[in-house]
Amino acid sequence: MTLLRHPRRIALLTGNSHHRLADDVANRLGIALTPCNVGKFSALETSVQINSSVRDEDVFILQSPSPPDINDHLMELLILVSACKTASAKRITAVIPCYPYARQDKKDKSRAPITAKLVANLLAVAGCDHVITMDLHASQIQGFFDIPCDNLLSEMAMVGYIKTEIDGWRDGIIVSPDAGGAKRATALADRLNLDFALINRKRKRGHHHAGLQKPGQHAPAGSMSGMLSSLTLGGAMTPFPASTVPGTPTGAHAILIDDMIDTGHTVKLAAEVLKEAGAKDIYVLICHGLLSDVTMKTLRDLPIKKLIVTNSIDQTARVEATDGKMGTIDIAPLIAESIRRTHNGESISALFRADPLYV
Repeated sequence: MTLLRHPRRIALLTGNSHHRLADDVANRLGIALTPCNVGKFSALETSVQINSSVRDEDVFILQSPSPPDINDHLMELLILVSACKTASAKRITAVIPCYPYARQDKKDKSRAPITAKLVANLLAVAGCDHVITMDLHASQIQGFFDIPCDNLLSEMAMVGYIKTEIDGWRDGIIVSPDAGGAKRATALADRLNLDFALINRKRKRGHHHAGLQKPGQHAPAGSMSGMLSSLTLGGAMTPFPASTVPGTPTGAHAILIDDMIDTGHTVKLAAEVLKEAGAKDIYVLICHGLLSDVTMKTLRDLPIKKLIVTNSIDQTARVEATDGKMGTIDIAPLIAESIRRTHNGESISALFRADPLYV
């Protein structure tokens, strides 16, 4: 008698980084999380026990390393991958919404490590066959992998939020807080058919450069066209004349876009410059809210209307403590759809278009 082989099912596992997101993704996929125990031995070594068979199954491990336990979360992910590999999983995909060590993506000083590449190597050596991540700090990190790596974008989720939650967004302007985020901000501005501005931070090269603007050179009062600024050695941003977006109406909403917020210092300085330039309300949309050394008072005191981050990192406690100043965009639909398409062998290119999930 010939036995029919059952199709491979999805096995979704998670560590201790973001149970809430893993539960939401599992619910959207209509499956239960594969039970596993992830903890520590008395010697503080990471302990992993998978309590269900994953033999010949399509395994997805959702882990989003975040402060203050980034290193523990990364080790949990690596050990979960290794455990599934030795348990004869057919394919192992690491789903990492917030990629750890992403800012260490280049050798920017002598003897500096490229730790983002090291993390890619660790995942491959542990037995990972595929990586799904989101909004990498630098897109070239995809090239660090010798295995397939898909970099999802939160752009369409942000477009949906802007259109539904920001009144008067059509009269707004998209702003990048630095030159590094210009490509991200211009792409969003093009999606929304809005103007784009850039805050250019420059260091003073000596005390004799008390101000980088020439006498009498100031942006017109209440104008959104003079938003370039300079970052002095003391850390203060000052208006600097430019015509990045001429003719933008006074009192427009400014929508500040960046891939991550850590200390909140850049957002604070950028918001002050935008206020001087005549912005009416300032909304800040960030993909990864690390907020590793930010108090709730600091968040509440930011000179902005609203700080919106995705839930790539669990923000529940912060949202509740900031009295409505902070909100989140749910990425569970995006993650779940990418897992479904990967499992079924479908293209995920639709997730980068303007119409699939959010608009």
